[in-house]
Amino acid sequence: MPRKLYLKPHFSPDELKSHYRASQDPVESRRWHLLWLVSEQTTLTQAAQVVGLNYDYAREIVREYNHNGAHGLRNRRKDKRPHQSRSLLTQDQCAQLLTRLQTHPPTVVYGTDLK
Repeated sequence: MPRKLYLKPHFSPDELKSHYRASQDPVESRRWHLLWLVSEQTTLTQAAQVVGLNYDYAREIVREYNHNGAHGLRNRRKDKRPHQSRSLLTQDQCAQLLTRLQTHPPTVVYGTDLK
């Protein structure tokens, strides 16, 4: 019989479930789901299979949770990639584009050179 996994009581099983359901980030949601299943007496192996994680990574999640609480479950990849989208144009280029879009295009007659 596998050894029982210990979760520090940062949150009750009901609170873990509500965090799992309320999380907007899929990575964090999966981590909360894993912890909720483990808190409900599911083995870590079974819980990892249910949420689609490998066993070693699931153990690391539990270790981080026990050590850091909810902060240990944050998706740190979001820190590296902010949600702000960067424009491909500089502010000067955006101003030039806006000016150009507000003017009528030049009339072109095919076959002649307009200078």
